[in-house]
Amino acid sequence: MTLEIDILHRLGGFTLEAKLTAPAGLTALFGPSGSGKTSVINLVAGLMKPDRGRIVIDGEVLVHTEGSIFVPAYKRRIGYVFQEGRLFPHLSVRQNLLYGRWFSSLGGDGVEDVVELLGIGALLDRRPEGLSGGEKQRVAIGRALLANPRLILMDEPLASLDEARKAEILPYIERLRDESRVPILYVSHSLSEVTRLATALAILSDGRIAAAGPTDQIMQRFDLLPPSARDEAGSILETRVESHDDAYGLTTLRARAGSVRVPRIELSAGQPVRIRIRARDVMVATERPQGLSALNILAGTVSEVGGADGPAADLRIDCAGEIVTARVTRHSIATLNLRPGMPVYAVIKSVAFDRRSIGAPIQDAGEL
Repeated sequence: MTLEIDILHRLGGFTLEAKLTAPAGLTALFGPSGSGKTSVINLVAGLMKPDRGRIVIDGEVLVHTEGSIFVPAYKRRIGYVFQEGRLFPHLSVRQNLLYGRWFSSLGGDGVEDVVELLGIGALLDRRPEGLSGGEKQRVAIGRALLANPRLILMDEPLASLDEARKAEILPYIERLRDESRVPILYVSHSLSEVTRLATALAILSDGRIAAAGPTDQIMQRFDLLPPSARDEAGSILETRVESHDDAYGLTTLRARAGSVRVPRIELSAGQPVRIRIRARDVMVATERPQGLSALNILAGTVSEVGGADGPAADLRIDCAGEIVTARVTRHSIATLNLRPGMPVYAVIKSVAFDRRSIGAPIQDAGEL
């Protein structure tokens, strides 16, 4: 399934002009508040009509202003998950879910599959007032799925949750991405969320899409990210659990780039894991370090020395075919004479990894 968007819409003094092709998987719309993210998905949902343009999903034209085509929202088969669950307070969880099924042709097996996917079996007889924020969002996602959508829109579904509730629901969104086979357009201004979840990433700025593409590629482009997000930018590696060190509370992950030790994660050996390495957490050495507290040393070759941003510059290191980005000072580049083709070592502390930078992979990473 492919979603094609090419629209122009004016909202007072603000002009939204967005052109995007979103492939199957989870495509994240990322940008600061007021950049036009929610307006894009409201136009896709049919809650607004663009001044000009077209929207096509799975080959069907939903909007074409020149051809006077506008399919109403209720005929688009699109599930919408808002910042808050918006559950019916007088209905149980089961009844809220069945309300979603009322719009679809799914039978009872569909309900059971969704309940298992989202881990909400124990909640079925409860009312929304007795649920946590994360539980409400899981039920809201389930209701959207049971409407048998061909696309799910998620408008900052974690924005109203605290860190504990976010950690609770993220694995379920990963399962939704991987197992539901329903494409997702996901709005967020949290870079840690979208780098953990997204197959593709589109950057919005002042009503325009500045760049779009695979998440790992966009994440390495500091110049495309808003200033508030640049500290979180870096590299994404697909890894597998190799072993656990119970004595020290560490897990060793294996990537093509080499072995990476992180704080222990409760997964079995062989299971895939996606990790994000912030560029600001990477040190660069021209010789293999000795007597260093940092546990992760990845051998590589400088592939690019990026442009300067004040005293800092970006260094891209090719580690056995995977790119690790380092944010270093221009002084260090000059002192170490760092240049393309030069062998170096990327050094990362294990404690630099946290639960926001470790998650399930976009897909099975295959042999590493």
